[in-house]
Amino acid sequence: MSWSPGTRLALLVPASVVVVDIIRRLVQARRQREGFPFPPGPTPVPFLGNILSIDAEEPWKTYTEWRATYGDILYVRLLDMDFIILNSQKDAIEMLEKRSQIYSDRPFISTLVPFGLDCNFAFAPYGDHWRLCRRIFHQTFRADAALAFRPMQLRRARQMAGKILHDPDQYSSHYSTFSAAVAMSAVYDYEPRPRDDPMVHTVERFIDAAILSTNPEKVIPIKKFPFLLNLPNWCPGSSLRREANHSKQCAIEMVEKPYQYVQKRMVTSSERPITSMVSDHITRMQNYDEAYRAEYVEALKKASTTAFQGMFSTTSTLKIFTLAMVLHPHVWKRAQSEIDAVVGMHTLPDFHDRPFLPYVDAIIRETVRWQPVLPFGVPHAAASSDIYNGLYIPKGMSYAQACPKASAMSRDESRFPNASEFIPERFLNEDGTLNGNDPMQFVFGFGRRVCPGRHTADASLWTAIVTMLATLEFYRAKDAEGRDIEFEPKYMNGVTHHPLAFPCIISPRSHVSRDTIERVLLTG
Repeated sequence: MSWSPGTRLALLVPASVVVVDIIRRLVQARRQREGFPFPPGPTPVPFLGNILSIDAEEPWKTYTEWRATYGDILYVRLLDMDFIILNSQKDAIEMLEKRSQIYSDRPFISTLVPFGLDCNFAFAPYGDHWRLCRRIFHQTFRADAALAFRPMQLRRARQMAGKILHDPDQYSSHYSTFSAAVAMSAVYDYEPRPRDDPMVHTVERFIDAAILSTNPEKVIPIKKFPFLLNLPNWCPGSSLRREANHSKQCAIEMVEKPYQYVQKRMVTSSERPITSMVSDHITRMQNYDEAYRAEYVEALKKASTTAFQGMFSTTSTLKIFTLAMVLHPHVWKRAQSEIDAVVGMHTLPDFHDRPFLPYVDAIIRETVRWQPVLPFGVPHAAASSDIYNGLYIPKGMSYAQACPKASAMSRDESRFPNASEFIPERFLNEDGTLNGNDPMQFVFGFGRRVCPGRHTADASLWTAIVTMLATLEFYRAKDAEGRDIEFEPKYMNGVTHHPLAFPCIISPRSHVSRDTIERVLLTG
């Protein structure tokens, strides 16, 4: 395992860490004498903990291996940071939902503010400001309100399919445009360009800049040596400061540009009234006093930016779906047979068809289970000490980057036999109806921190995937001699998990005519 210069620097632990480690051992020993040990886990080495034992590229694989030895609740120490890994949905529900008054906080992550990730309220500590952000977000994206987005989502999905048929090599870009269009329509009443949209590029620049900022090679050096953020350019180690400054600037642009767009349109637009989450709240807060209005503006910007950033989870899931279809053509062929039988070959599926297309829903469930976009979930922290199943959970204990660990829940062989394989049929009863085994119950998080945009995200995934299945075919790319090009999928592992580019061919189904593309798909 190789480490970047910043990480190697972080491993040169100063004397203060020695003191912290000694105190920790004394405190832990005292707690164990009281009969409340930490959860089991691999023995940490002095000062470094378990950091050298973890796969730097795909750490969840290491945690999965340790699960077999230590069980569903795992204690890990990385330098002076304590992590508890929840590998089962049952424990996550018991702790993060049934004891949500304890486990709804977030741990301190040293890179959030320097890299601009604090613009996403999902990382905010539990408290009044988080509740205000959440309330603003919930008013637009709660289950009943999200129904209003369905006609727009359907139109965007059909436009996306048409663009893929026109330019299949750029399918990843079309996925981003679709996801952005849904979020930006709801949040800003903004219509992105089909390609090269400046607002979409603003978000993409931030994601590219910040995607690795929560990984250990960034978090550990800044936590241990915060002076790295103040080093001059000529000094070794200053690359972290430059990366953080660039990411922070991208975050500021991502927050301010679309917000200012709405403000300007509210003043100058005469063609049609602007209706969006941001415009509605800007109007509402005019009645608030100045002090509260400033707080409200900050919360509104964070709520809108969080929705905006969330589009990349949808984009990542669509990339995983495409990889699965290329590797398993029998799956999309069966789905097309189901769609043709229910809606016909010359009509596109609508939301009212969803109850009659269980295999399509099984594909979506298997897509989010097979390769979770957030394999680590999002970290929780204990606001007060707790005893769970005889195990001591101290106040402030991080439910780190691996917990609740969706990747472990999705690989539970007792629940998902042959879990590494893509098998949508695992979600169907013998009569072809959907069973109750739904991974959506853990991929969106738990308790008070469950994803508030999950209803809109689910609808976006369904309409995008069912439209593509109805109109497209997915194949491996061919070499010069017409043979399938074999490849080993590789993944980007950062804020989200998704496959890197792979060779494939996406083409229209035989009955999808040019007229259908122009008349139905591209126009939506």
